[in-house]
Amino acid sequence: MSIIKSTSYNIHIEKNGFEALNTFLSKKEYSKYIIICDENTIEQCLSRLLFNCDILTTAEIIELESGEKNKNLETCMQVWGALTDIGADKKSLIVNLGGGVISDLGGFVASTFKRGIDFINIPTTLLAMADASVGAKTGVDFEGIKNHIGTIYQPKGVFINIALLESLSERHIINGYAEIIKIALIADADFWKKIKKLKKLETFYSEDIITKAIELKNNIVKKDLYEKNIRKSLNFGHSIGHAFESAILQQKKDILHGEAIAIGMLVESEIAHQLRFISKAELNSISSYLKTVFKNKSLTNPTKKLILSFLKHDKKNEGASLCFAFPNPIGKYKLRCGVTSEIIENCISKL
Repeated sequence: MSIIKSTSYNIHIEKNGFEALNTFLSKKEYSKYIIICDENTIEQCLSRLLFNCDILTTAEIIELESGEKNKNLETCMQVWGALTDIGADKKSLIVNLGGGVISDLGGFVASTFKRGIDFINIPTTLLAMADASVGAKTGVDFEGIKNHIGTIYQPKGVFINIALLESLSERHIINGYAEIIKIALIADADFWKKIKKLKKLETFYSEDIITKAIELKNNIVKKDLYEKNIRKSLNFGHSIGHAFESAILQQKKDILHGEAIAIGMLVESEIAHQLRFISKAELNSISSYLKTVFKNKSLTNPTKKLILSFLKHDKKNEGASLCFAFPNPIGKYKLRCGVTSEIIENCISKL
């Protein structure tokens, strides 16, 4: 088992089992336990958790519908209502059992209910393990804009059981792997050299790969919890990626977060090259590997227009100035505002 110390909590990584979680719960006295999950984690993960963690067998279960389309204030209102109905109080603990949507929404609910109650994350997807459950960002989508409403609110712990990934489909493993690629490109050139050699699905979520990705992100978060500077580097691929994801969801089409971020990294790497932050060789290295891992997606003209529209709402923007995080070179980062719409449109057209 590995333990990574974050800002005010620990991230526990185990190949199988919930030893760290049981130790944590045995040292705490909570009035109630509430597990927030969706239909997928109820079917595939909940029984395993309850079998291995006696303390949680008395927990109240709040089941949400899965999918990004349900990560909104309406769902939060349902959860706040359920918490009120079951008598949750300031000494209750919310247990987020699920992927990125559950981590984001469950954390946001915890940060706002009675002005903040304790929560922990038990991530069940590679996306949540490597990224969403770590870093204390919570939030929901609003009026189609990704994570437009949210807080920085730290969990009491993150408990990773890698064996839970056994139930994931190939598509969802690859979805989470996008965030591992991202952190390598902006934070560790040697890690990038290592992962770009990986081809087989099972190698994408080995314990050492997940642990390294978390360590890299955690090192950045500890330096800049409230995203004033260096933490903005973690948004590489996310300006275009979030805009693309919002555009696809608005058109009621199917897209996963990591698939959108892969598109974002392709476009933003092209922009980085045009701005001379990365070389042609680096651009080719990034784009060729992304195209090996992810299936090609074509962009229609309506989608391209929606991307540009949603970009205006990106959280990194400063006034009307569009801001991005780029590799500069691979393994390091550069924050840049004032990227013109012309450059962006040109790079999108090259996709």
